[in-house]
Amino acid sequence: MHAIVVFASALIMKFGLLGWMSEKGIYYALDLGGTNFRVLRVQLGGQRSILETDVERQPIPQHLMTSTSEDLFDFIASSLKEFVEKEGDVSDTTLMRRRELGFTFSFPVKQTSVSTGILIKWTKGFGIEDTVGREVSECLEQAMARKGLNMRVAALVNDTVGTLALGHYHDPDTIAAVIIGTGTNACYLERTDAIIKCQGLLTTSGGMVVNMEWGNFWSSHLPRTSYDIELDADSPNPNDQGFEKMISGMYLGDIVRRVILRMSHEADIFGDALPKLSMPFILRTPLMAEMHEDDSPELTEVARILKDTLEIPDVPSKVRKLVVKVCDVVTRRAARLAAAGIVGILKKIGRDGSGGITGGRSRSDIKMKRTVVAIEGGLYTSYTMFREYLHEAMKEILGEEAAQHVTLMVTEDGSGVGAALLAATHSSDPVDNVQLL
Repeated sequence: MHAIVVFASALIMKFGLLGWMSEKGIYYALDLGGTNFRVLRVQLGGQRSILETDVERQPIPQHLMTSTSEDLFDFIASSLKEFVEKEGDVSDTTLMRRRELGFTFSFPVKQTSVSTGILIKWTKGFGIEDTVGREVSECLEQAMARKGLNMRVAALVNDTVGTLALGHYHDPDTIAAVIIGTGTNACYLERTDAIIKCQGLLTTSGGMVVNMEWGNFWSSHLPRTSYDIELDADSPNPNDQGFEKMISGMYLGDIVRRVILRMSHEADIFGDALPKLSMPFILRTPLMAEMHEDDSPELTEVARILKDTLEIPDVPSKVRKLVVKVCDVVTRRAARLAAAGIVGILKKIGRDGSGGITGGRSRSDIKMKRTVVAIEGGLYTSYTMFREYLHEAMKEILGEEAAQHVTLMVTEDGSGVGAALLAATHSSDPVDNVQLL
């Protein structure tokens, strides 16, 4: 899995491996990745301690998502200023003091330094044409200046990199981060000299974070079915995010729906007309998980969801069991693919126990380092069967002995708190420019 195709451009940024211990003070984060944005204030106490975190969520008015760059960022800057003014005893003097901001911007960006990046294209319903091709941190800083807010973007990241930062803050053995929720992505810490895009370029960083955008990974070796092909063709982004469509929470429920729809056509297991079952995405993954994990003798939750959501009443017990089996197969495949991706990262950086040997054979004379992978996302944290299948596959692929040295550590709010930590790390650092080819 190490040959993952990177969507748009890899985010390669300087990662603060040192200095985490001593950071103190108040730092801010702005998390913009969808129809809502969040502003955070994080107080660090040094010695890897987070004393306090304040968070506010703000919806973005629909018209601003297709308006102008100035309108959008002015709205965000106004909300950020109001949040800063709630810091406590803020006098006019302290309000003028420059603050450091970590900016989580989860859209395709060509990263040009730790704090700057050029927007390649909007996604997730945004369509502001005059922002494309512009440096997004500059857009935000100009808006903050117009609102009289003295704040600098110290770090521009996406949510996966923020998760890695937060994981590393709590445990210095953290070398990768994975998000498996509605969508999925991963990043990992790589030696600079192993990154092709950095070869021959001057940089002060011995290690860098590579944002893999692994949701867009594709290979002919992936176990793609006719259901995956149909889902992709019917999606708003066909031939895009192929790996994500096989493993993330946005899609698993609909894969199950497509399977039982075909079963109903071919075996008539539900009776006559089923208009709801033909509606894409009507069966959301949380409902699928409830059916999968229904441990009642008569599978009453399965019956309820089939009736309430899909309008299929009076489903026989044997058919309910069949539905649970479909949920199990789809979930197990997703979890095993996610596990293969994680092991692919470990293999790429020599943390899989093989000692660099191809073919995955373990070396008994290689002393494995303790390795931590930070992980976030409701599919992993809230879906017990998914989590268990992922752990099972990790042990199967790595082997029992190597798997003992790998820890999956759940973090919370890496896209917010992690961004603030990176702002703290880079608050006084000179910018380490890396020109991506």
